[in-house]
Amino acid sequence: MTDVQASFEEGRAAWLRNDLSAAEAALRQALAAAPRNPAVRAALGAVLLKAGQLAEGFLMFDAWRQMPGRADKVAPTLPFPLWRGQPVDGKRLLVWSEDGFGDQIMYARFVRELAARGAQVTWLCPVPLARLFAEGLGVTVLPGDQPADLSCDYYCPSSALPLGFPLTFETLPSAPYIDAPAAVPAGGRIGVMTAGNLDNLAGRNRALTPGQASRLRALPGAIDLAPEATGAADFHDTAALIAGLDLVISIDTAVAHLAGAMGKPVWVLVPYVADWRWPDLEPNPWYPTARLFRQGEDQDWTPVVTEVERRLC
Repeated sequence: MTDVQASFEEGRAAWLRNDLSAAEAALRQALAAAPRNPAVRAALGAVLLKAGQLAEGFLMFDAWRQMPGRADKVAPTLPFPLWRGQPVDGKRLLVWSEDGFGDQIMYARFVRELAARGAQVTWLCPVPLARLFAEGLGVTVLPGDQPADLSCDYYCPSSALPLGFPLTFETLPSAPYIDAPAAVPAGGRIGVMTAGNLDNLAGRNRALTPGQASRLRALPGAIDLAPEATGAADFHDTAALIAGLDLVISIDTAVAHLAGAMGKPVWVLVPYVADWRWPDLEPNPWYPTARLFRQGEDQDWTPVVTEVERRLC
C-alpha cells in the first residue's frame, strides 16, 4: 500500500467514526502526496463541507465529476464560458442538471440568488423536476436531456453553482426558495418517506426495514409519500401534497430536500455516518425547518423510529 493509499484509508476510517478532525488531517496528507487525485479531493471536500469550510470544501468536492463511474451523472462541456461567479446582470445563464434529484433541489436555492443579480436563468432539467422548477422557482425550464438549440452567455452544472458564491454556514441562502403549489388534500397530516434511491451510494443505509416503515405509516394522520402510493407523476405533484401537510418525516432522500426547500417542517432520519449536508448542528444550516434524527453507532434504525413515535404519540 502506498503512502497515498494509507493516508486515504486512514481518512475514510476516521470519516466512518465521525471524527472529522482526524479525517481532514489524514486526507490532507494524502492530498499533499497526490494533489490531483479526484477520490482524495472529493473525500476531503465532503469532510470540509460537513465541518462548515464551504469555500474550500466545494472546490475540493467538485472533483467527484472526475471519478470513475460518474460520467452518466456529469453535465457535458458546452461551447460557452463556464460560470464561476462572473457578473450576470442582463446575462443569459444556463443551468444543466446533474447528479440526483435531491442534489438538484438542494442547489436550486442558488437560482434565486442569480435572479437577484439580474441573470436570465434557464434550467435544463429532467422531466420529473420540470414543473416544480418552472412554477416554484419562476425560471425558464427546458425539460429533457439535450435540446437541439442552446444559446447562453454562461453555463453552469447545477452541482457547481456553489462555486460561484463566497459561502459560509452563516451566509448560505437558507430561506424557503421553492414556492409551494396549491395544496392538494393528502388524506392525512403527516407525510412519511421510508426509502431513498437504493442505487445511490450503493443504497447505503437509505431505507427502513418493512417493519420499521410500517410503524411510521401507522402514525396517527400519516400517509405514504412514495409516488407509487400517492400516484404523483412528478415532484410538482408531491410538492402539492406536502403543501397541505403539517409535517414530513423522511429518510435522506429527495423528499426531505423538497420539504426543506418549501420551508415545511421536516424530520430527516439520517444514518450514523450522515452525508455532508446533514452536519450535527441545530438548526440545520441548509434547511432551518429540518430536524435530524440520527442513528447510533450500532447503525440500527429501530431506536430512531421509536424516538419519532415517542415525540408524536
